[in-house]
Amino acid sequence: MSRWVLALLVVSATTVFADDLKKERPQPPASTTEAVPPEEDESLSVKEYSFNPLQAEKELNVGNYYFKKGSFRGAALRFREATKWNPGFAEAWLRLGEAAEKQKDAKTAKEAYGKYLELSGDAKDAPEIRKRLEKLK
Repeated sequence: MSRWVLALLVVSATTVFADDLKKERPQPPASTTEAVPPEEDESLSVKEYSFNPLQAEKELNVGNYYFKKGSFRGAALRFREATKWNPGFAEAWLRLGEAAEKQKDAKTAKEAYGKYLELSGDAKDAPEIRKRLEKLK
């Protein structure tokens, strides 16, 4: 019986002390808002693009590798990245159009070829690209 009495005293003492500890803890002010921590997984974070011709060239080279390998989807993604790093990069727009054409994505190919012709309408291959563009319509 004395064990039960002792156990009840221990339990009641811990609840009393726990209540006292809760009262002593400082409460954070209700008006403060926590800052959102940066995303650890970079694939989930929003990528910000700025003019970077070196990165665009790297993306183009990797895209060319994928294109030669036959991975047209990977190539198109890399060419699209190159156009985001440097929107005036005519070769990236041309290669994006070719990759999209290989994937049978006429809409993307038309947009890319149109942008290429807008950027370098006097290029040697411009008549050929215009013919491809007419074929896609």
